[in-house]
Amino acid sequence: MFFALDGFLFAGWVVRIPAIKQQTGASASTLGLALLGVSAGAVITMMLTGRLCRRYGSHAVTVACGVLLPLSIALPAQTHSPLSLGLVLLVFGAAYGGMNVAMNSAAVDLVVELRRPVMPSFHAAFSLGGMIGAGLGGLVAGGLSASAHLFLLAGVGLLVTAVAGPSLLRHRPATAPETAVPEAVGPRPAQQRLTPRARRIVALFGVIALCTAYGEGALADWGALHLEQDLGAHPGLAAAGYAVFALTMTVGRLTGTLLLERLGQTRTLVLGGATAAAGMLLGSLAPTAWLALAGFAVTGLGLANIFPVAVGRAGELAGPSGVAAASTLGYGGMLLGPPAIGFLADWFSLPVALTTVALLAAASAALGYGARNATHA
Repeated sequence: MFFALDGFLFAGWVVRIPAIKQQTGASASTLGLALLGVSAGAVITMMLTGRLCRRYGSHAVTVACGVLLPLSIALPAQTHSPLSLGLVLLVFGAAYGGMNVAMNSAAVDLVVELRRPVMPSFHAAFSLGGMIGAGLGGLVAGGLSASAHLFLLAGVGLLVTAVAGPSLLRHRPATAPETAVPEAVGPRPAQQRLTPRARRIVALFGVIALCTAYGEGALADWGALHLEQDLGAHPGLAAAGYAVFALTMTVGRLTGTLLLERLGQTRTLVLGGATAAAGMLLGSLAPTAWLALAGFAVTGLGLANIFPVAVGRAGELAGPSGVAAASTLGYGGMLLGPPAIGFLADWFSLPVALTTVALLAAASAALGYGARNATHA
């Protein structure tokens, strides 16, 4: 429920970016800098949330973020300048980052108990929530103001937390986050302190996760704007861009456990990166909105399992500390994405800027193949 809520609220925000861009009078580059607030707030909070989870438990921190995130989502629609937008997005990003670390920590404990590589299924719930949020956003984009829409999303989020939160608070994890390592991911490392080589390998998988997060963030922040501004799509159809992407991400992640069991981690990484690269080239350079939507769909299918697999392989080597390090570095991709796409769009064009997603997806495939012998596959 909390993974789905996170995706639902985030998608509800991103489909209103074109309207808020117009409301604040931001250019592509200044919008990119304002959007940096989400990623900056998230990355800063991720460095602190691990300590909060160790002290208060991942379940309690997840519920607390389940209150803060809906409250913060209503703020962007109240701004009228790029500076004020960036400041409130820092708050939204802080709540978003805290939610992601806390709920992933709780999910790690459940993966331990289930003893299967089911991490993609939790991320599928996020994608499903994103698909629903973007789909509903597309339906109301033409007739409901951004302020009213985000206010309603805040109410839905608080309601879901009120329903699901007490159940989560009543149950404590069977294993502590510091000592739990998913059996399906690999054996628990015998040593607590990582060797320099191990740190480099964890960083490598963090970079692979970063390439994925860059693509997800770019499509979330710029996909609707590309369809509406460059291809003349109606606001409802433009909002459907992220919904289609989230749908195929959901399908890919629901089949992620089967893919991992059939193909193994390395082949899943390489195939996913190559597929995403091909899809994003179509999505960014297609001459029509419908072809671009098809490209977004293929991209979502390709990117679906790269982040869970990369984080899982870091956990195989270094346990929960590896998962935390790779996740934080991975979400840094969202820190790089908004301003990079914005400035490239001003210097060249938005379609050209979006091709960087394809380049990084191809890089993740190459890095995944290069790391094939780095851990016990």
